[in-house]
Amino acid sequence: MNLSLLWCATGGYLAGSVPFGLVLCYIWGYGDIRKIGSGNIGATNVLRTGNKFLALLTVLLDAFKAGLAAYIASKFLPNENISVCGFDVSLNQFGALLAGTCGVLGHNFPIWLKFKGGKGVSSAFGMILFTQWQLALIALAVWLVMAFTFRYSSLSALTAAAAVPVFAYFLCPPVYAFFYTAIALLVIIRHHANIARLLKGEESKINLKKKA
Repeated sequence: MNLSLLWCATGGYLAGSVPFGLVLCYIWGYGDIRKIGSGNIGATNVLRTGNKFLALLTVLLDAFKAGLAAYIASKFLPNENISVCGFDVSLNQFGALLAGTCGVLGHNFPIWLKFKGGKGVSSAFGMILFTQWQLALIALAVWLVMAFTFRYSSLSALTAAAAVPVFAYFLCPPVYAFFYTAIALLVIIRHHANIARLLKGEESKINLKKKA
């Protein structure tokens, strides 16, 4: 592997593994978010504290960390063509995709938390936003429509994740579509427990009311 790509992968993973939901909840005095609600470190579980600002800040930071990794790789790697599985792509574009994807992996499997992290929805969005913003806006639109219609965060995430590979096929070069499809599959797999609860009618809905 090109040494610069190895640095992209490592840096992306370490950036993504910063557990902002956990850190912010400690700072705001809520304690260990892993002992609240679903036990997840993501924004949906942070929202269960009743602090909407904190949940929004978690979304933004989780998206930013993977997006920043992709952005840095795109700016610091040279714009020279390489061949990946028979497809031509520039080194800086491939490095951005690799760094951003590893950022999502870091969020899902952070080394600091014994590889028990979030589900990667916000991080996946940030990675796609920094590498193909049109696709990110489509995914966001799908999430918002589903969230406002059914009020299930997990169903919204699953639907948006399922839509990403479909739209990527038409909008993006093959290498991009490959990375986006892999991320979408990871998001879906990470929601396996939510899928089971949705099928049983036991999944919790989005609650924007303040905690008493």
